[in-house]
Amino acid sequence: MPNRPPKKVIWKPLPGSQCLALSAPVDHIMIDGTRGGGKTDVQLMRFRRYVGQGYGGFWRGVIVGRSYKALDDIVARSKRWFPKFGDGAKFKASQSSYKWVWPGGEELLLRVMEKPEDYEKFHGQEFPFIGWNELTQWATSECYDLLMSCNRSSFLPAEHSPDPDNPLPELPLMVISTTNPSGPGHNWNKKRFVDIAPAGKIVRNTTRIFNPRTQEEEDVTKTQVRLFSSYKENRYLAPSYIADLNNITDPNKRKAWLEGDWNVTAGGALDDIWDNKIHIVPRFPIPDNWQTRRSHDWGSSHPFSTGFWAESNGEEIEVDGEKYCFPKGSLIRFAEDYGAEGRKDPNGQIDYYGHNHGLKLPSGEVAQRVKDLEESLLLLGWVSKSVDPGPADNQIFDVNDKESDSIAEAMAKKGVRWERSDKRKGSRKNGLQLMRDMLQNAVKNEGPGLFIMRNCKAFINTVPVLPRSEKDPDDVETTAIDHVYDEARYMVLDARPNYVTELSKLEFAT
Repeated sequence: MPNRPPKKVIWKPLPGSQCLALSAPVDHIMIDGTRGGGKTDVQLMRFRRYVGQGYGGFWRGVIVGRSYKALDDIVARSKRWFPKFGDGAKFKASQSSYKWVWPGGEELLLRVMEKPEDYEKFHGQEFPFIGWNELTQWATSECYDLLMSCNRSSFLPAEHSPDPDNPLPELPLMVISTTNPSGPGHNWNKKRFVDIAPAGKIVRNTTRIFNPRTQEEEDVTKTQVRLFSSYKENRYLAPSYIADLNNITDPNKRKAWLEGDWNVTAGGALDDIWDNKIHIVPRFPIPDNWQTRRSHDWGSSHPFSTGFWAESNGEEIEVDGEKYCFPKGSLIRFAEDYGAEGRKDPNGQIDYYGHNHGLKLPSGEVAQRVKDLEESLLLLGWVSKSVDPGPADNQIFDVNDKESDSIAEAMAKKGVRWERSDKRKGSRKNGLQLMRDMLQNAVKNEGPGLFIMRNCKAFINTVPVLPRSEKDPDDVETTAIDHVYDEARYMVLDARPNYVTELSKLEFAT
């Protein structure tokens, strides 16, 4: 933290999370909680406290929103606060600028980052301060992770301080996010910031690195903390606003907005009916008289997914000493291969499921992985016969301009064949509805259900948490990590063709 206090302090934080968020010596801060807690004000003041300290143009920040409309409130609040300091701050509102600038060279940019491809406009820049506006509005962590490459500074105290005899402290690097529990990114935010530690507890992750400044190997510890903010701290709120929050009838929105409770159904595509205790089942050998098939969603730069499925004939079986009777026609996912690159998340854990990066393997190697997995299943006795071909992403049947064979033909040469999947108009919505119906059947224990063996981590980690599309609530969010979902959707559509036909007729009639 800088040795020198700000030259002039106008805004005095209220007691509670706001004070903590302004002073916490932590690299990553999430301010969550209820609506109306003053989170945005804290975010702005966290940046402002380093203005005028002597860092000049090295102190540069960006606050990111999903759209310019989402940034409107930040602009309004900053215009309310920053001029009060009387330090010559000016807001530039052109589309190319859209930023605050100070006479000393400091800058705070307001920018939109809707999808990972938008990262290119940030690439190569230095932002010692990064702010995220309503972090749960991003369906995956990919944008957050990409922008971390810009959380850096080239400031050297001994060389760049205004007074060499009294060098400034190191310029801190910080990321501060605001959010409440509702939004399409509820689940990854909860996993990364909420489940890992209680509010107020600092989480530390130490990494051994080569320090280019000292030219030595050193341990570097990065820290993060979640701070709970309540509307009860904000005496500027009108009582009528709190009354409106109290009168919300949707129980999940009420818990999220009024109580800041993360244990809510986040409005996802499947999370309102998914139940770990029902849909996740122990691993067991597939009976000889059950049909087994596999499905596949192709990916190269993005992950691919292969699922192995068994269809129950309705007979009772014994699993770990307990009797199970999956209704006839139920689908049980018993094995999978998920082709995602493993990456460390900010907490130091290897994450295969929270990002969207594939292994970029050629089709022959993907086919070989399918063969190797099937041989392993046979050898270990999980299946007693070869698994039949099932539906795959139809793009694998298209001829690649760079080679004479399609992906499907190249995989067939390795002995791995596939069938075409249902890609007719309406198949995405029908597939989601059918998957919901089968999950609901499992809950009610009537009709063909959908069950996942506990070894199928890719499905368990990516499918139940899929958000609905904001543009089309009858579909999943296509920017989310949906590869396992797509592959599973191909299978449920293929296994229930008569049901889908009737559903389509009903939809058309409606």
